Amino acid sequence: MKNDVGIKSVKRKTLSKQVVEQIVQLLMTGQFKLGDRLPSEHVLMEQLHVSRPVLREALSSLETLGIINRKTREGTFISEKIGSEPFSLMLALSAGDLPAIMEARMSIELGLISLAARKINDEQLAQLKETLDEIEFGDGDYSEYDKGFHRIIAYSANNSILEGLVDPLLNMVEQMINQVSQGDKNREVTLEQHKLIYESLKKHDVLEAYTNMYRHLEYGRNKVSRIINHSTNL
Repeated sequence: MKNDVGIKSVKRKTLSKQVVEQIVQLLMTGQFKLGDRLPSEHVLMEQLHVSRPVLREALSSLETLGIINRKTREGTFISEKIGSEPFSLMLALSAGDLPAIMEARMSIELGLISLAARKINDEQLAQLKETLDEIEFGDGDYSEYDKGFHRIIAYSANNSILEGLVDPLLNMVEQMINQVSQGDKNREVTLEQHKLIYESLKKHDVLEAYTNMYRHLEYGRNKVSRIINHSTNL
């Protein structure tokens, strides 16, 4: 990889955060591509005009976020596929703000269901049917099947950019709902709403699928809001 990738020198007081932002910007503008090998530390230090400790701190942050990975004796590379770590970090920082997380869920999942209604295949529909059967006829907690239902829909949208958002979002929503609702769930309502979504996807009806998903998510959001308001008023 070329070393003259248009990196701007960091002026004034150098902060590792600025280095992180520089490298992310180069990735976003296409000067770095997935899988590219980064220049050596020495070259980066010269181009960025930063010290080795600052550069290494920045690289450690990028590695933690899953943006780069280091290979012994080979060098440092931009990850082949950027994972969910940045989004997970953002969710972690928002932990406790359940209304905001529920709104984020609605925004993301309503977009996903619209794509899924066009793209979902017979194998994925069969997987959805299996989760419905587990919810309806299984014993005990059905949370994993509930989450699995939403995950199948998300992945059937077949959008690599959105895939990294799905699991951390569903995990965070589940954890926070469990904290406020103390396991208070309604299997019958969940099953009925999931069945309506499934039938819409089976018909590849985008508008109907969107509407049924909206009603399902809005039901959950309203339920959580009532619990929160009740707890606040105690």
